[in-house]
Amino acid sequence: MDDLVKFLAARIMDDQHAYAYVAGTLGGEALLDSHLPMLDLTEQLARDYKTMDPSDSRSAGLAYALRVLAQSYAEHPAYRPEWRP
Repeated sequence: MDDLVKFLAARIMDDQHAYAYVAGTLGGEALLDSHLPMLDLTEQLARDYKTMDPSDSRSAGLAYALRVLAQSYAEHPAYRPEWRP
């Protein structure tokens, strides 16, 4: 699961860099309908999972949610099929 969290963190960073480039090139208005809030929420969930005690009853549900969110990057070469929910 640690690899999945690292994978998600890297993809979020990639997306944030891409959005920063678009904002710098086209202006901030270009990002009004972006999925930046979703990136922030996904990043928060990944941080929560990393700090959560494995015995916490929410751990399994959070791990499943991260697997679902990672599916949006399934075409990325570093995505692993075993991460599918």
